[in-house]
Amino acid sequence: MPLTGLSKHLPTLLLASCLGLSWSVAATAQNKERETKQTVAMSQSVFEKLTEIQELVEAQDYAAGQSAVTALLANEKLTPYERAQVHNLTGYSYYLQERYSDAIRAYQQVLAQPELPEALQQSTLKTMAQLYFTTEDYPRALETVQRLMALVPEPSADVYMLLGQAHFQMRNYEQALTPIKTAVDMFSEQGRPPRENWLLLLRVCYYELGQFENMIGVLEQLILHYPKDTYILTLAGVYSELGETKKQLALSEVLYEQGYLTNPTHVVNLANLYLLHEIPYKAAVLLEKEMDANRVEKDVRNLRLLSQAWYTAREDEKAIPPLQQAAELSQEGELFVRLAQAHINLGNWEEAATAIQRGLRLGGLTRSDTANIMLGMALFNQKKLSLARSAFQQALSDDRSRRTAQQWISYVDSEMKRAELMDQELPEMQPRELEDILQANQ
Repeated sequence: MPLTGLSKHLPTLLLASCLGLSWSVAATAQNKERETKQTVAMSQSVFEKLTEIQELVEAQDYAAGQSAVTALLANEKLTPYERAQVHNLTGYSYYLQERYSDAIRAYQQVLAQPELPEALQQSTLKTMAQLYFTTEDYPRALETVQRLMALVPEPSADVYMLLGQAHFQMRNYEQALTPIKTAVDMFSEQGRPPRENWLLLLRVCYYELGQFENMIGVLEQLILHYPKDTYILTLAGVYSELGETKKQLALSEVLYEQGYLTNPTHVVNLANLYLLHEIPYKAAVLLEKEMDANRVEKDVRNLRLLSQAWYTAREDEKAIPPLQQAAELSQEGELFVRLAQAHINLGNWEEAATAIQRGLRLGGLTRSDTANIMLGMALFNQKKLSLARSAFQQALSDDRSRRTAQQWISYVDSEMKRAELMDQELPEMQPRELEDILQANQ
């Protein structure tokens, strides 16, 4: 669920739209500004020179533009406002050249001029903050945004987001929450959908702080305004973290049915959810379908899960093939014992005995005594009494199975004696002896 890549590049994406070229606007309104504040006045000659420099910069003739800037700054008659606008344009030129440190220094020169209009101060601070983001100097970005907020009586949502981003990049997730949430709420109160990247940042803050319940509302907004299957899948994951697995199952099932749940891990998770909520048949059908389509690997883990699903669904015959494959792949004794149990459930005594014998040979069993009991039962039902007795005797060594093994041995012994009696030849009777017996019974 973490947010990757977005937070680093977001300030750069915003920067181009905020770079201050406010001198052209100020010059257009020159006469009005002169009436209200002399410091923002700009002479026609300076205005025309700045226009020429801007054309050079936009034509990417940066060397000529810089020479013109140097010559213009040499003019000692420039007002502070005019000088600020020269540095402003210089910063823009450096930004286009990706010389971000030089751009920052140029904007610092803008702010160094006295009696600047508040609008120019605000736009410059905002641009500087975003440049600090670009250079990953987050402490200075934070400091710059705080200067901006102190200057603005009612900061906009964008400014709150810059403050939140600075804290976010410094991993101050608790401090980042309030400004990011403020920006989101400001848009919502205006009837505007919060920007997608703002919601993503808010989601990550809640995630990092382990506030999964708060993530739900953010994800619901993302799904409402920017519907994507990844957001629904993330919401399902949040429900999992909160233990609300029924909601997780419902969302995951919808995604699968609509063809969005294609990741093998997510498909297997859906199968596990079916099993968790006692819908084993759906789990088995899902896994078998995805394995047949080669979208889910037929490895030991998945084959065991498929077998478990069929077994739980009381489809014993269907449970055997995947368990057989899993046992062959893993060569684990325990899996062969489980395979034997499936055969015993179906009365497949010969197959059961073969599987248990392989399991005992491979070893590593948690309960070899139980395996021997099962082997004895499988052999007994094949009427291999002597071999069955030997298996039960092997189980006598474990206290947990001694009583059961002894009972079986007694039963096998009685069956062996009965078989011996049945096999004995009766003495041949003479006709007279037979007649005497019949008369005695009259």
